[in-house]
Amino acid sequence: MELDARKLRVLGAIVETYIRTGDPVGSKWVAQQLGGLVSPATIRNDMAALFDMGLIEQPHTSSGRIPSHLGFRVYIDRLMPVTPLSQEEKDQINAIFNVLNPDPDRLLEDAAKVLARLTGCAAVCTTYIPQGVTVRQLNLIGVGSRTVVILLVASNGIIKNKVCRVDFNVTQELLTFFNSFAAGRLVGMSINDLAEGYLSAASVALGEYAQVFNSILSAIFDLCREVSGGQYYQSGASNLLAYDELRQGARDVFQLLQNRAAVWEMIFSQQKEPLQIRVGRENPSQELADFSLMVCRYNIDKDNTGAIGILGPVRMDYARLVPHLEYFAQTLGKLLADTMDGH
Repeated sequence: MELDARKLRVLGAIVETYIRTGDPVGSKWVAQQLGGLVSPATIRNDMAALFDMGLIEQPHTSSGRIPSHLGFRVYIDRLMPVTPLSQEEKDQINAIFNVLNPDPDRLLEDAAKVLARLTGCAAVCTTYIPQGVTVRQLNLIGVGSRTVVILLVASNGIIKNKVCRVDFNVTQELLTFFNSFAAGRLVGMSINDLAEGYLSAASVALGEYAQVFNSILSAIFDLCREVSGGQYYQSGASNLLAYDELRQGARDVFQLLQNRAAVWEMIFSQQKEPLQIRVGRENPSQELADFSLMVCRYNIDKDNTGAIGILGPVRMDYARLVPHLEYFAQTLGKLLADTMDGH
C-alpha cells in the first residue's frame, strides 16, 4: 500500500497531536489540523490504511488512534520539521554553561543535571578515552601525619585525586622519594597499561620501599581505571515518573542507568552517526522497549570524544529537542576542549 503525500500529512498530524497531548487522536481533529481541506470520511480511510501498514494503533475501543513505534520512525525520518535554534535560545544555553564549574568532572556532572532539567527527561553525559592517553603528572602530597593526596593528571586533561590514609609516618623524605620514582617510572606511561597491572611490576623497582607504598600503588591503579573507563554521569531518572506510560518500567530503567558499562556500550558501540534516535524496540536493551533514546556525539579534540543523551517517552518532542541537544553537545565539547587545553 502506498504511503502518499496525504497519508503522510495525516500521520504527521497524528504524531504531533499525540506528542502534545498524550491522548488518542480522532479523524475530526486531524481534519481540523489539515485546515478542513480533507473530509473526515477521507481521513478515516487514510487512518485505516495507516493502521493496516502498522504506522498507527488503536489503544482501546475509542475512535482515536496513536502512532506506533514504526509510525514515529517514519515521522522522524520523513516528516519532522527541525528548526535551527534562535540566537536567543543559543544565548540561554551559553548562559547556563557560563556558570558551570570548569573542572571536567564537575562540568559533565552539572551538564547532565542541566540537560535533565531542560528536557524533562533522564540525561546522561559520558566521554570515551582513547588508548593513547598517558600520565602527564603524578604527585603524592602530604596533608597529615598519616594522610596523603594522590594527584593524577592525564594527557587528555582529566584530573583525578584520591585521599589515602596510610600506615606509615608521612615525611618529606618519603614524599620526595616517591615523587621522583613516579616522575621516572610512571609519568609518560599509558593509562591503560597502568590500569592493566604494570603497577604490580613497578613495585619491584621500589626496592625496600615496596611494602611502604603498596597501598599508594593500589590507589593509583584505581585512579587509572577511572580515567581509562571514561566519565559517566546520569541525572533526572525521576523525571520519567511524570509520564503515565513509563511508570511501570521505570524501576528497571533506573537500574539500567546505574549500570555505567551497559549505558556506555549502548552509546558508543551502537552509535554510527553524530546524532541517533532510537525509538522503542529499536533500542538494544529490553528495558527500553517503551522509551526513546536520543544520543548526540561530540568531539573534545582530535583524540577524545564524548556523547550526551536523553531518555524519555516515545512521544517526546523530537523536533524541539534535536536542535537543543545538538547545540548543547557542541557547546559542551568546545568547553571541555578549552578546559583540558588549559591543563
